[in-house]
Amino acid sequence: MKQVLFCIFAILSFVGFSQETLSELLTIHNTKGIPYITVQELAMPKTKAIILDARELEEYNVSHIKEAIFVGYNSFQIDLVKNKLPNKNETIVVYCSLGIRSESIANKLKKAGYNNVFNLYGGIFVWKNNNFKVYNSERKETDNIHAFSKEWSKWLLKGNKVY
Repeated sequence: MKQVLFCIFAILSFVGFSQETLSELLTIHNTKGIPYITVQELAMPKTKAIILDARELEEYNVSHIKEAIFVGYNSFQIDLVKNKLPNKNETIVVYCSLGIRSESIANKLKKAGYNNVFNLYGGIFVWKNNNFKVYNSERKETDNIHAFSKEWSKWLLKGNKVY
């Protein structure tokens, strides 16, 4: 009986230690060359920012943050963004599902001369996890969130996961 309990404890301990936190995940994948902004900071009425969605169009159409401008990831073109955002001193917040793809796009914006670029910490997943509203392609509030993949969907705790 002691051996069985020990085995169960060992398995549970391993599972507990093998689960990385969101902070650890972002540390692994990001360089921190772009400062983060929290979902709480972005949601504050005093925060004036242009919000860019760096996910794929399919993800954006399922749901996005209100007033977010789709710029894509694989299809991102800096020249199109320059036409939409001629003022390089405006505050820009870039997001994706968790904050990995958005850092890449934010770095491209920074290299193009945009001065106030931020990465949304935890992306749309943390936004939804904090009960902030998202909207579909018809500009209607929705609980659906494109979860990107089964592996990444573990970070989305609220809403309806769509693949």
